[in-house]
Amino acid sequence: MASTNPKEIVAELPTYIRVFSDGTVERPRETPFVPPSIDDPLTGVSSKDIVISQSPPVSARIYLPKLAPTTDQYHPQKLPILVYFHGGGFFFESAFSELYHRYFNIFVSETNVIAVSVEYRLAPEHPLPACYHDCWDALKWVASHSNQSNATNEDPWLISHGNFQRVFIGGDSAGGNIVHNIAMRAGTEPLPCDVKILGAIYSHPYFCSSEPIGSEDVTGHKQRLFCLVWDFVYPSAPGGIDNPMVNPFAPGAPSLDGLGCSKIIVCVASEDKIRDRGVWYLEGVKKSGWQGKLELFEEEGEDHVYHIFHPDSEKAMKMIKCLRLFLHE
Repeated sequence: MASTNPKEIVAELPTYIRVFSDGTVERPRETPFVPPSIDDPLTGVSSKDIVISQSPPVSARIYLPKLAPTTDQYHPQKLPILVYFHGGGFFFESAFSELYHRYFNIFVSETNVIAVSVEYRLAPEHPLPACYHDCWDALKWVASHSNQSNATNEDPWLISHGNFQRVFIGGDSAGGNIVHNIAMRAGTEPLPCDVKILGAIYSHPYFCSSEPIGSEDVTGHKQRLFCLVWDFVYPSAPGGIDNPMVNPFAPGAPSLDGLGCSKIIVCVASEDKIRDRGVWYLEGVKKSGWQGKLELFEEEGEDHVYHIFHPDSEKAMKMIKCLRLFLHE
């Protein structure tokens, strides 16, 4: 007898994600998960996973570079801290994926920072704004280590080696959008122990609006993938794709002069379909009257998040070296 309740696709972004009538979700492009490692054989970087919150479930993979030998146990080496939000359109990829694990082993080795790569809840099982709350909670957890008596589920790497005068946030694609929203929240809401965000890294950031900008096609604009993604991950967003969380210049959006950090770098790639959005955002920050230091890094001849897919390539290394200066200057 034929099933009266066949498994049918009820929503999809073709080749990226399929949602079925029985509630199951397939993510064809997601890379496999890999475990953390101590003393990665290629880079010497160590990593481990830690639970930040059980309810909601928020966790992270923490990376520590190979440290120079020291005989002074009372003054361990202190490193900048980068709290990072992975890309994937808010609906796929992971801090635990092979793709990001490989990237961070190389990135942390080259930049000499502690990286906290956040595992936030994904849409559509957890529509936006869930991920923004998760990432803010992760940043608060990191900041709480500035005063050891404040930390819950404390991490010894952060306590021993974290420099809480040099806390950064960063992310690529959808993660770059999260960076914006976290920086805006930091402008109005204090972090534990009065920790401040020193800098923010926007790598190929994802923004959108109902009106095309720059070189974007006018015809069929709202049917382009980056518009469809927002409706998929945040179907109840007030204002749709002109919600201030994805269109920072929407009517009624808070001024960008309230960004809660001291310096920003926006990284774009010439062949990226959302390249103009990154420049659009940077120019808007300039015009807002924000008082921090603003920088643009552009790579010619490369596409969206090339540095994540090919972290050991010549052009990715060029970008990483630029970010090392940003993190340490």
